Amino acid sequence: MKKLFCIGETVLDIIFRDNQPVAAKPGGSMLNTAVSLGRVGLNPVFISDFGKDAAGDLIESFLTNNGVNSQYLERFTNGQTAISLAFLDDDRDASYSFYRNFPEVRLLNPLPEAGFGDIVMFGSFFAITHEVRKQLWEFLLKAKQNGAFLVYDPNFRRPYLKDLPKFRPWIFENISIAQLIRGSAGDFMHIFEVDNAEGAYKEVVDHGGDSLIYTKSNEGVEVITPALHLKMPVPDICPISTIGAGDAFNAGLIYSFALRPSEPSILLSKPEWEKIIRLAVEFSTNVCLSLDNYISHEFSQQVSHV
Repeated sequence: MKKLFCIGETVLDIIFRDNQPVAAKPGGSMLNTAVSLGRVGLNPVFISDFGKDAAGDLIESFLTNNGVNSQYLERFTNGQTAISLAFLDDDRDASYSFYRNFPEVRLLNPLPEAGFGDIVMFGSFFAITHEVRKQLWEFLLKAKQNGAFLVYDPNFRRPYLKDLPKFRPWIFENISIAQLIRGSAGDFMHIFEVDNAEGAYKEVVDHGGDSLIYTKSNEGVEVITPALHLKMPVPDICPISTIGAGDAFNAGLIYSFALRPSEPSILLSKPEWEKIIRLAVEFSTNVCLSLDNYISHEFSQQVSHV
């Protein structure tokens, strides 16, 4: 079995609907993906750091109980676990306010090595954070040299737009090292000011990438590689929350790649891509139907039995 690595930030999401708090969930883009993968029995390694406080205790226990390998989690005392306030609008899309108190030096412990055929999922704010950038980049370079398959999700939020010029060089480096970039329409509008998959793909290619999965909420999914351009619809649903939908989509992608008998590759036929995207959409749809940031246990059992 291929090893799966998710590396990214950890937060405690406090979710508001109609200006009232309705749930508190362990969150962070890569954490959400790792939990969905853990629930389908793939035992992903989650690399992150958070505080040695009550919120951190809750999160670590949650990860362990959901099949996530927590060997490379770091708990710090000179800071606090990050908090995210997520406000759902009438369409159940979220806007965010983040509250962070991190130590100046982070990720002090040695990171694991990803090997040939292993899958590394990285992205979001963690992937452009100065305090962890050196350690993250060394991990990614070694993984790429060893023949691991790297998937990058920019997951670039509106609150960071004012600092975009500072972050762009790291975003471009991340695009250049990943074999597959999966981003939302909002990501590419924020970063490149393009509003369609073709424009986003051109930017990806211009910055060293060659494959893109472009998700546009209820308007569908597009896959663009040097060999094909595939468009697929998504089901029409009435979401409860869209928090974690993209992260679950990523988990569905990785699940499909992990269970393939050969090493992960973007050089797939149209029917193969259709099967992979269809499952990723099912993962994402399931998350939209609850306040959880990850697929349900019931859904994970259905997937695991297929």
